[in-house]
Amino acid sequence: MAIPQILYNVPGRTACDLKPETVERLADTPNIVGVKEASTLERIQELVRRCGDRMDVYSGDDGIAAEAILGGAKGVISVTANVAPRAMHDLSVAALAGDRPRTEAVNSRLIELHKALFLESNPIPVKWAVNQLGLIPPGIRLPLTPLSELFQPAVRAAMQQAGVI
Repeated sequence: MAIPQILYNVPGRTACDLKPETVERLADTPNIVGVKEASTLERIQELVRRCGDRMDVYSGDDGIAAEAILGGAKGVISVTANVAPRAMHDLSVAALAGDRPRTEAVNSRLIELHKALFLESNPIPVKWAVNQLGLIPPGIRLPLTPLSELFQPAVRAAMQQAGVI
């Protein structure tokens, strides 16, 4: 039995770029059901045009997710949702409904959190944030290191702006 697959294009983490032409060809593969695209909004829009009728296109970048979904993406594979799940859900529901004012209102509370969760390599800030929410115990395994004390105030302030603490 073929297992449904989602392609993963995150050039900053994978050191290669899955081109739209390649994704378009792969869209005809029966068990490939989607693509997580974390490069640019323009790339997401191109993928929606090229193959959005044959596979789901997801934003892989929280900072552009609102515009991506308003523009035809089916959702977001989110980092921010680990810290602010309700808000990311609300943003996605509003954007999927085409409600730009509501989408922008929710996203405006999350913009700083989207940024703060990448002040150090992912998932270091996320792990620190969910620990602050009491969801996981303190500590982190190598090769990751604890979030620098320098960045903790910025992550905390972004969490406060997002309404999670």
